[in-house]
Amino acid sequence: MLSLCKTNNEVKLSLEEQVTLVQQGDQELQQTLLTNYQPFIAKVVSHVCKRYINPKKDDEFSIGLYAFYEAMIGYSINKGTSFLSFASLVIKRKTIDYLRKENRKAVWIPLDDFFDSEEMECRVERVVAKENYQNEEEQWRQREEINQFCDALSLYDITLEELVKISPKHSDARESAIQVAHILYREPSLREYVMDKKKIPMNKLVPLVPVSKKTLERNRKYILAVFIVLCGDYLYLKEYLNKAS
Repeated sequence: MLSLCKTNNEVKLSLEEQVTLVQQGDQELQQTLLTNYQPFIAKVVSHVCKRYINPKKDDEFSIGLYAFYEAMIGYSINKGTSFLSFASLVIKRKTIDYLRKENRKAVWIPLDDFFDSEEMECRVERVVAKENYQNEEEQWRQREEINQFCDALSLYDITLEELVKISPKHSDARESAIQVAHILYREPSLREYVMDKKKIPMNKLVPLVPVSKKTLERNRKYILAVFIVLCGDYLYLKEYLNKAS
């Protein structure tokens, strides 16, 4: 149900409804949201960069601002998440991609005869330090993604510890469960049902899959977990699923 409230004879729309209007072509509202939510954008980008981001000076803020615009265009209210949660994920992902690209450029060392040994040693130390930072940053992003995944799992009454225990042991069973999750994700009516009810529509699903209802029941939570990954912005977990399937 869309949220509306009336103040001074005007109708105030929720942020999600405003984003819908932007998607319908309201450019003035688009600019207003881009302006009003600059502090939010700067905060998310600063969190990723682990330093204060100056909206007037830092290129990273421009990346975040454009990511917020992309989030407005790509957001779907049917996914069951708030717009700001979705925008935060998009901003983080775009900022991370930008930092990766810039870091790759910065790692190159020119082997030039004009550099003395001390200068070269300093450059090597800087490169090692940067590589260490990249590794730490990668680990931080993975932990951040796992934390977001755990939050999503909790909505379906699943814990990460439980998921580890009940995951199918055999590769064939895992592949089958992943395929079932893809079917749930691809079929709009099934996808909306799962997002809304937080459970699998067994009777509707059984005719569409090559496994029995008993098998579906046994792997229910694992299938839901895979479904959550498919619906969300999970870079590392999706990569894992691609390797597992």
